[in-house]
Amino acid sequence: MALPFKKDLEKYKEIDEDEILNKLSEEELKQLESALEEIDPENALLPAGLRQKDQTSKTDTGPFNRDKLLQYLEKEALDYKEREDIVPFTGEKKGKVWIPKQKPIQLHQEEATTLDPELEEALSSATDTELHDLAAILGVNTLVTSTQSYDGSKDGYNNVIKGEKVKPVFDEPPNPTNVEESLQRIKANDPTLTGVNLNNIKNIPIPTLKELAKAMERNTHVKKFSLAATRSNDPVAVAFSDMLRENKTLRSLNLESNFITGAGVQALVEALRDNDTLSEIKIDNQRQQLGTSAEMEIAKMLEQNTSIVKFGYHFTQQGPRSRAAAAITKNNDLVRRRRVERDV
Repeated sequence: MALPFKKDLEKYKEIDEDEILNKLSEEELKQLESALEEIDPENALLPAGLRQKDQTSKTDTGPFNRDKLLQYLEKEALDYKEREDIVPFTGEKKGKVWIPKQKPIQLHQEEATTLDPELEEALSSATDTELHDLAAILGVNTLVTSTQSYDGSKDGYNNVIKGEKVKPVFDEPPNPTNVEESLQRIKANDPTLTGVNLNNIKNIPIPTLKELAKAMERNTHVKKFSLAATRSNDPVAVAFSDMLRENKTLRSLNLESNFITGAGVQALVEALRDNDTLSEIKIDNQRQQLGTSAEMEIAKMLEQNTSIVKFGYHFTQQGPRSRAAAAITKNNDLVRRRRVERDV
C-alpha cells in the first residue's frame, strides 16, 4: 500500500528538468541559485561555482597598486585599538619560588661476607701464587690481574691499577721482492724459484702483471704465486685464467684484496674447470661483491673440481656456501684416499 505523500510525488517522475530550466529567465536562474545556496551551501553534488554567491559582478576600483595597498594596511594597523589587559602587568612576582626536589644520594654499601674461621685463617695466610691458583679454580682469574697491587689486607687485592707501558705497533716493512728480477727468473724457468710473493706492491703496472701470468704458462717450478693487494683488475684475472689452463705445476694462487669483479672471477672459474693441479686459490675481499650468480658458478665449479681443497672466499648466500663447503669436504676426502693408496 503506497503512502499518500508518495502518490503526490508520482506525477513528478516524468518531468524534464532541462526543459524547465531552458524556459527560465536570467533573473529566475539567479533566484534559483540563491535558493540552492540557502538550502545546502556545502552540497558536494553542486558545482564549485554554485556553492557560494557570485561576487564577480562588482565594478573594479582600478588597477592594482602595491604602494597604496601597503599604506592602507599600515593605516588600518595603526588605527586598530589594542585590547586592554584585564590585570595590567606591574612586574611584581607573586607566589612561592619553585625549587626542584633533589633526589637523595644513596651510597652503595658493601655487604660484609662472613667466612668460617678455618677459611678465614687459610686465606689470610695464603701467598700470591696460591690466591692466583684459587682464582683460576673459581673461574675469576681474569678479575685479578698482574696490574693490581696486593696490599696485604683482609681483602687481598686493592682497586688501584698500575699503569702499563704502551707497546708500540710498527708498520709492516715493504715487500722487498724485485718484480723485474722475479719476471726474468720465471721466464728462465729458474729451478730455485718455487714461490713468488708480490703482496702489497701497489705500483706494478697492469702490463707487467699480465706478462707475469704469460711467463707462468711455461714455468714448471713455481708452486706458489701470491698477488694480494696489488690493484689487480679483470684483465689481470683473465690473464691468470689463461695461465691456469696451461700451467700444470702451480699449487697455490692468491688474488685477494684486489679490484676483480664478477667478470674476472667468472673467467677464473671457467679455467679451474680444466685445471686438476691447483689445490688452493684465494679471491676474497674484492672492491665489490661478486653477486649471487657468480657465487653459484663458484659452487658448481667446486663440485666438478677434484683437486681444490682450500678456497679463500666468504660467501654471502647460504645456498652457494653450503654447496661449496660440501664440495671442499669431498675434495679433501679424495686427496686423503689418494695419499693412503699411494702409501700402500
